[in-house]
Amino acid sequence: MSSPFVIKPCDKHFEQAIENLNTYLGDSYSPDVSAHSKKSHAERRLDNGQDINTSLKGLGLAVKDLFHIKGLPTAAGNPDWQATHDIPQATNTCVATMLNAGASFKGKTITDELAYSLHGQNKHYAPLVNPVAPAHIPGGSSSGSAVAVSAHLADIGLGTDTGGSIRVPASYQGLWGLRTTHGVVACDNMVALAPSFDTVGWMTRDLNTLTKVANVCIDSATQSEISGSPRFGIAAHLFEQAAHKSLCKTWLAALADNNDCIVLSETQLDLKTLQTAATFRTLQGNEIWQQHGEWIEYTQPDIAKDIMLRLNWCKTITTQEVEQAKAQQSVVINHLNTLFEEIDVLIIPTTPGVAPRCDADETTLANDRNALLALTAIAGLAGLPQLHLPLFTLHNAPCGLSLVGKKGNDLALLALAKKLTTR
Repeated sequence: MSSPFVIKPCDKHFEQAIENLNTYLGDSYSPDVSAHSKKSHAERRLDNGQDINTSLKGLGLAVKDLFHIKGLPTAAGNPDWQATHDIPQATNTCVATMLNAGASFKGKTITDELAYSLHGQNKHYAPLVNPVAPAHIPGGSSSGSAVAVSAHLADIGLGTDTGGSIRVPASYQGLWGLRTTHGVVACDNMVALAPSFDTVGWMTRDLNTLTKVANVCIDSATQSEISGSPRFGIAAHLFEQAAHKSLCKTWLAALADNNDCIVLSETQLDLKTLQTAATFRTLQGNEIWQQHGEWIEYTQPDIAKDIMLRLNWCKTITTQEVEQAKAQQSVVINHLNTLFEEIDVLIIPTTPGVAPRCDADETTLANDRNALLALTAIAGLAGLPQLHLPLFTLHNAPCGLSLVGKKGNDLALLALAKKLTTR
């Protein structure tokens, strides 16, 4: 229990919860999925008389403290949240599916408060150290799960991604990270942030493990292949703005030698004109207040200043602003649909560069968040899958790029990444 990624308030319940989980993981184990009508892939296999998938056997699983696990408290990164909510009596379907597939539960992990941050900093707990770049922030909000994996305390870091909370810590810590197609993996029995954008995702140290998890958690019936030779759309103008542009250019040039690559003009993916960051921020903020506003006003929780400022802003979002943002979201989705008629896979920087330093001031962190959202909102607004490839190191800190696919291309992106990184 000394592992730094295990959230301390769970300690007194941890031993009993492990015993409960071991008891449940028998022939009679059936997680409560009443909150979601779709059965998991593993459950359907059991219904059909097939053997359960045990491909995760021996792999350690660290679970972001948004996911409910029967018998363990959920704190959502905030002690006041934990104190005002009952201990869950049901386990999230994705967690249960992984455990059924043989994963070994290592603990629940620290998250940024209510998952409303991308930096991996939480004032209520001991600071999380980025194991591969200690002078830099770990990235969030799936911060603890990422640290657990990069520190070799677990093999799989389960998290959520609404505005980048898988993609950003994966980039900042040199991990493989998959944000799944919105709705492909059930978000039942967990603390929501903004349900229209919330997705389940995971991070690993290698692509093989990431793919194993995907094959367990993603129903193949929801997936579509990328047929033939894929057409790659390269957002060259976005790479020009990235701190690691020279590294990306070298890799992309090699990609173009043997693949069909289309260099996109700035007008084909102009994030300023599309207003990706502002549109996402408004829609997300509106849903966050719908989810948590009543609890915040009633409880008056102790929340970090920067997050509380954003929450207070969420309260001020007007119906007109939401309607305008929804209209702009439709513009973005239609624009991307048109773009994906010409390409099969979009390649973009995952983050503008390496993680900010731990001693960065509030202005630097705020600017970093705004730059991140412009990139992460592409997949976020359209509900698309995005795979981070940890390909590079700049100034002794990791960074990389992403493959963005059409809805249901999750498994296809993983297969494609394997081909691209073994060429």
